[in-house]
Amino acid sequence: MEDKLRAYMDHLFREVTPSKKSVEVKEEILQNLKDKYHDLLAEGKTEEAAYNIAVASIGDVSELLASLKEESSGNYNDAGESTYLYWKRRSARAVSIAVILYILSILPPIITDALNLPDAIGACLMFIFIAVATGILVYNHMSKPALYNKKDDTMMEDFKEWKSKNESSRQAMKSIISATWSITLVLYFVISFGSGAWYITWVIFLIGGAITSIIKAVFDLMK
Repeated sequence: MEDKLRAYMDHLFREVTPSKKSVEVKEEILQNLKDKYHDLLAEGKTEEAAYNIAVASIGDVSELLASLKEESSGNYNDAGESTYLYWKRRSARAVSIAVILYILSILPPIITDALNLPDAIGACLMFIFIAVATGILVYNHMSKPALYNKKDDTMMEDFKEWKSKNESSRQAMKSIISATWSITLVLYFVISFGSGAWYITWVIFLIGGAITSIIKAVFDLMK
């Protein structure tokens, strides 16, 4: 009967071009089907009844299949760029600009010191750079597509909701870690230039690494 379940999934995904993502999604759903099927057998259902109930529990997969077909076929927006690449490029551009601003934020204190201007000016400009960079990262994350809203309690809806939450969580973790390392680098240069204690300020990177590990652990626990 498991062969029959695989044949059903092959038929369901017949119009989707095989790719790493589509194969992973297909295998994940198939495994859920098998688990559901065996659970039903353990409850005393016949093989035929267990098969029918398991298949029915998938629900409507048209939206998921359409999404996979869109990514595999490379649909394009009005600018001639694929929808998938558009979101990837925009996110990469925003993060790159934020990192550059974090790095450049050390320049105002250095320049104001060289020009004998008040230290407050350099400090204010530095924090403006940091605030703008942080705002870009926050906006980039907040403007991503909203989490998937379940339409019913079928297995497919549960799977799509889990997949959406997992992807959003992973993107949030990457953004936070990127910001953490950028801030760590800024603090290293600011403290090093300000104190002249280059022989010990490298410890800041160890602290940054520890904070990064804590962030990863927190996200893993949240899963």
